[in-house]
Amino acid sequence: MIVTITMNPAVDKSTVVDKLVPEKKMRCGELIAEAGGGGINISKAIKELGGTSLAVFPSGGMNGKLIENYLTARQINFKSIPVKHETRENIVVRETTTNSQYRFVMPGASLSEEEAESCFELLQQLEPRPSCIVASGSLPPGLPENFFGQLAKVVKKLNARYIIDTSGQPLQLAAKEGAYLLKPNLTELCALVGKEHLEVNEVDDAAMEVIKAGRCEVMVVSMGPSGALMVSRDGCEHVPTPTVKKQSTVGAGDSMVAGMIWMLEQGKSLSEVVRFGVACGTAATMNPGTQLFRKEDVFRLYDWINKYADKYKMKLD
Repeated sequence: MIVTITMNPAVDKSTVVDKLVPEKKMRCGELIAEAGGGGINISKAIKELGGTSLAVFPSGGMNGKLIENYLTARQINFKSIPVKHETRENIVVRETTTNSQYRFVMPGASLSEEEAESCFELLQQLEPRPSCIVASGSLPPGLPENFFGQLAKVVKKLNARYIIDTSGQPLQLAAKEGAYLLKPNLTELCALVGKEHLEVNEVDDAAMEVIKAGRCEVMVVSMGPSGALMVSRDGCEHVPTPTVKKQSTVGAGDSMVAGMIWMLEQGKSLSEVVRFGVACGTAATMNPGTQLFRKEDVFRLYDWINKYADKYKMKLD
């Protein structure tokens, strides 16, 4: 069973406007509201692929109920942790004249130590036991920065694969406890190895340094338009990003993680895992606002990657 952890969920709202103008009343397009936050997005994407998962998240106030109702309507399994404060909401606005995207991200409500502990207790009581636990997204105020590191200890007791997709100090501290897979971008990888900058031909060596230090078994480095680099003790593979008409980057990273987990659970090779992940992440950029990908786009892009990836690989030597 795949379990996704979202400690800072949100109601993601998106709309469009001709142009953002200070102190003017701007007429917006249709408002789209979705359940969001790293792990919740991953659960949504896994559902779109035809898989199942269990989304675990704190839920408070009307926004918490909106997220629960959204997931229920789409038959996405979840267990919410009741909390005192209102769950946050985020806003994405796209200018139609420039196609520029503006993302207004709220900090989230503060969680208490008791509310955080409820998450650990819930995981240890799950039946059947999780085979894969993915912690994704930011931490809300009130949680210690080593929360994902504390979670790593719980995951080890459950003998599950632990996948982490976060940033900053929470990523640094979680990596010290070890995980199965980390998905940093280039800036986050620099921080993990204590460097200010990495050239393209240094990325694989930096990732291997993290692996040899016991911080993860597999690393997939997100390189934006350049695709992704998968590194393990058995070698590395660069997967280029197919060229598509981009509408929004919201949820692209979560979609990539979802695709990789979905393939891992089917016992696919790491090469297939990262290629499918890139296909999912790229497909997510083709849709506006906070919408993720369409399944048919994913498989079309996956076919392209399998056919042409070798031709467009980067030289890492």
